Amino acid sequence: MASKKDISTNTVSKIKQLRKQETSIESLVDGIFRGDKAILAKAITLLESAKPEHFEKANAIIEKCLSKPSKSIRIGITGVPGVGKSSFIEVFGKTLTGLGKKVAVLAVDPTSTLTKGSILGDKTRMETLAKDPNAFIRPSPSGESLGGVARKTRESIILCEAAGYDIILVETVGVGQSETVVHSMVDFFLLLKLSGAGDELQGIKRGIMEMADAIAINKADGDNLKKAKLAETEFSRALHLYPPKENGWTPKVMSCSSIENKGILEIWQMVTDFVSNNQQNDFFEKNRKMQNKNWFLQTVDEQLKQFFHQKRYYKEIKEKMLKAVEQNRISPFYAAKTVLDHITKELK
Repeated sequence: MASKKDISTNTVSKIKQLRKQETSIESLVDGIFRGDKAILAKAITLLESAKPEHFEKANAIIEKCLSKPSKSIRIGITGVPGVGKSSFIEVFGKTLTGLGKKVAVLAVDPTSTLTKGSILGDKTRMETLAKDPNAFIRPSPSGESLGGVARKTRESIILCEAAGYDIILVETVGVGQSETVVHSMVDFFLLLKLSGAGDELQGIKRGIMEMADAIAINKADGDNLKKAKLAETEFSRALHLYPPKENGWTPKVMSCSSIENKGILEIWQMVTDFVSNNQQNDFFEKNRKMQNKNWFLQTVDEQLKQFFHQKRYYKEIKEKMLKAVEQNRISPFYAAKTVLDHITKELK
């Protein structure tokens, strides 16, 4: 008869084996394909890891997920803080799940400059949608990435599509930085605006207006309804001044209210019209291929940066130049040239 100590040892051993099995590439991919939210979240955490040992594992998962066909629609949603992005996404997401769609939300949270962690979270911002069995919400700290888009958002999209999600919503911080990053990874780009606030007040640059496939005037309810309709007219006129889009689509301007759930279904109908238009003229597939090329080029840049930052000779010359720049003994431009010359010499 086995002793209690033997039973305890066997139990611990089995638990360790299960944990090891759960983190294997095959088990993670199988879980993603089954639509297991916990495993999907675990795989995305692996993608976001900066540890070198996780890099190859994450790449293997992405490769397997890319092989699974998907007919998803990727929608980027941007707008300044306070425009009501989270409230809009929650109501929009619930509307889509009500239509039988599976919705994944990649919500990029503002990052604390002190802790480097997310300030907000899915449970506090989208409580109802977070409980929906057909929805998956993944908040990620924006970090230092351009436009407030998390570093591994593209890879996360691939995993969500492999998990069977029909609609991928990518929310950006919207702090007035260049939003070209999110625009380069989605099929439809929606800009949320407020009535009665100029571009200067909202911090939204003209470039984002040019990229938008549609503008939604949010919070069009109560006393604000009249202002929203006026803003809708003004933005419609402004859009006519921009050059026509390559796909032949004319950007639309609509009003909506997350509180009263008005205009939400109409926005979804507009998105489906847009996708149908792009599929008919073959722009949809062309755009996806172009995005993959951009993904490749940006990944090369990112990996080159990581490669050099990990090299001892780079760290040494960097620290030396930082001190020289700080003490005004050398210009930042010449210091950068010195670092690159040093790296080139080391690589020969």
